Amino acid sequence: MGKIAFVFAGQGAQYVGMGKDLYEKYDTAKMIFQMLGEKAVNLIFHGPAAELNTTINTQPCLFAMDLACGRVLHEQGVFADAVAGFSLGEISAVAYSGMMSDQEAFELVSLRAGAMQACAEENKGNMFAVLKLSVDEIESICRDMEHVYPVNYNCPGQTVVACSLPSTEPLQNRVTAKGGKMIQLAVSGAFHSPFMHKASDQIAKYLANKEFKKMQIPVYANVTATPYQHAKELLALQVKSPVLWQKSIENMIEDGIDTFIEVGAGKTLSGLIKKINNAVRVFNVCGVQSLENTVREVNHAS
Repeated sequence: MGKIAFVFAGQGAQYVGMGKDLYEKYDTAKMIFQMLGEKAVNLIFHGPAAELNTTINTQPCLFAMDLACGRVLHEQGVFADAVAGFSLGEISAVAYSGMMSDQEAFELVSLRAGAMQACAEENKGNMFAVLKLSVDEIESICRDMEHVYPVNYNCPGQTVVACSLPSTEPLQNRVTAKGGKMIQLAVSGAFHSPFMHKASDQIAKYLANKEFKKMQIPVYANVTATPYQHAKELLALQVKSPVLWQKSIENMIEDGIDTFIEVGAGKTLSGLIKKINNAVRVFNVCGVQSLENTVREVNHAS
């Protein structure tokens, strides 16, 4: 058997009720969720969805969900040889790797969420998954338009574009004219684009005097698609830089990863990984049943 990677879900995967069964069954999950405070825990489990989907709430809540899934899986005897996280999920990956304590990571996520929400309110925008077009075609469209940026390189045939509100309709027209399709993401801003530069600056200032521990396992960075170097710079750059997800997964496979376990809400990353390379094994943990299934399947193969 090769190596196992945990991949932590990103913003947009959240849903009301996520992690409730883990919270009720495992003390480790309960402790992580309780870092958020009673009001946020109630929001996660009972909604309303519109409030959960607001960035300043989504990011801490999803961070807790991701980390709880990863920690409980670890407790069940399944260990990661490397980790990566999609956007917000990268903070959970950093915490899991030991570079930051859970509390330190939660404080960073809370600051990040507030900074990104402020940028989103100042620069209104949307994010769309663009399907059926090549990366070259999408980058060409973006170069010819104002305030339109390719921001998430997800998998073959799927690239996410961030844009200002006035650019949304012209972007739709150009994508349609090329034979592509756009799906709006459940996020409240044009993330991983230059619209987030103030948030990036704020995170850099916050982290300037923080101390990071040595990572116990490699964390593959969104910005570089390679294991972390210069954590402070990468965590600040990440919010205004494209997520190189496809390249990250390809690099992890080249480095010996043959089993990926998505930890956190939903199965979005699982689907992307299968499109990147259908020869690797892919599992997910988003609740008690999927946890038990994954532990059984991984242990059976080892």
